[in-house]
Formats: sequence, C-alpha cells, structure tokens
Amino acid sequence: MSTTATITEPTRARVPTAENVLRLFPEINTSLIGQTQNSAANPARQDSDLEGYDEEQIRLMDEVCIVVDEDDVPIGSASKKICHLMTNIDQGLLHRAFSVFLFDPSNRLLLQQRASEKITFPDMWTNTCCSHPLGIPGETGVGLDASVEGVKRAAQRKLGHELGIPAVQVPTGEFEFLTRIHYLAPSDGKWGEHEVDYILFIKPISKIDLAVNPNEAQDAKYVSKDELKAMFKDPDLKFTPWFKLICESMLYEWWDHLDSGLEKYLGEKEIRRM
Repeated sequence: MSTTATITEPTRARVPTAENVLRLFPEINTSLIGQTQNSAANPARQDSDLEGYDEEQIRLMDEVCIVVDEDDVPIGSASKKICHLMTNIDQGLLHRAFSVFLFDPSNRLLLQQRASEKITFPDMWTNTCCSHPLGIPGETGVGLDASVEGVKRAAQRKLGHELGIPAVQVPTGEFEFLTRIHYLAPSDGKWGEHEVDYILFIKPISKIDLAVNPNEAQDAKYVSKDELKAMFKDPDLKFTPWFKLICESMLYEWWDHLDSGLEKYLGEKEIRRM
C-alpha cells in the first residue's frame, strides 16, 4: 500500500465534526435516507442563488448528497446546492463523492469536458465521470465496505446519465476501489467542492457505447498517458482541480500497473488529505 498523503497547509474549512455541522446546518436530515428533505419545500429552481443558470442543472441541485465528518462517517443528507455553496464549505460542510476512471482495451483513459451549462467547474476537462452517491437506499453506506458498494452503484447510474453508457456494460462488480481523497476546491466566488472522493477504476470487459448527454458534457475522448500529459501543457485547456490533484500525485503510477500489479494499490483504508 502506498504512503498516505498528508495536508501540508490548513484548508479554509473548519473541521467537519458531526457536532459542528449539525449546529451550523439544522436543515441537514439526520435520518439520511427515505425521508423528504427540508430543501424540497423550497426547490432550487426557486432560489435566487441559482438565477440565470440552466434549468436542468438547477433541478439537479435538489438532489441530496451524503454529508460526512472528516472520517467519512455519515452525518445526514443535504441538497446538492447546500453542499456546494462556498459559504457553507468554509464552515466545514463536507460531502461524499466519487471519481471514475474508465479505460479501453488499449489502456486509454476516457476523459470528458464538462458542459458550459454546469454550475460548478464548467468547460473543464476531467476524468470519465465525477459525481456523488445520493442519500437514498442503495447508495448510502456506513463503514468502508458498504460505502464502496453504494458508490459503485452511484457510479453506474451517473455513467448512464452523463455519457449514456448502459448499466450492463459497467457492472458494479467490475469497478475497482483504490482510495479516498479529502480535498477542498473553490469553483468561483459562490460555488465549490469539499469532498471525500472515492477513486474507482474500471476496464470493462464488454464494448462501451457512448451517447454523451450534452447538458452534462460537451466532449468525450480516449487518451493515452502521453496524450494526457500533452493536454496539461496546453495553456488553452482547463482541468478540474480534483483531476489535477489525482494526476499529479497518483494516477500515472496506477496507470502503469493497470494490467499487472494494481492489486497492491486497491482498497486503501486511510483517507488521503490533499
């Protein structure tokens, strides 16, 4: 198992303990799943914070993310909008996420360029799929093993939503869990990310069919390791901060062992603090 990264500088956010989070955010639903969220009474599409954004992306802000403490223990659930406002992130609000890296038979990595309609990090290139497990049955987990299974189900769902990949082509049993990273990244003055991000690799056995959702991604393409490195040197291209963190710290080593030796990197229990 590789060495766990440590935080070299304090993040802007306060320590996200359950006590602090619940005191600061009484709207969090501590039953976590199966209940109507408080935010449903005032859906995001009626929110002044979201005026001028794409209607479909506004609707998705009503989805409920899993709020966790710094050890990735679920505290409750809150709307995607609440979890991505920098004013809340700066007070310690932290949620669970995942990043999928999908490889073809030639070990090329599938990238996507986020749509201009996206509220956070629009137009940026990133890994195959980046999203959140929801506070719903099947995607919420307590304990690492259950949480990984929930994240895999969410990854399968979002690969279908964003890239049109049929679930049968990306069975949950083919995903490999490597590690979790805890990072904070502002998008602009209003929005950002503060996540415990589960890193998943998948090299599907069957052929992958793509039908890209233009409201989610404006482009998608497979790249080799050298082609990706060349993209990073292009000043006209922008990349999501979590993708850059993963590339700069871990990805290329994992990529080298994709077909042989990857097992020694799998199932890391410690959270990498980025």
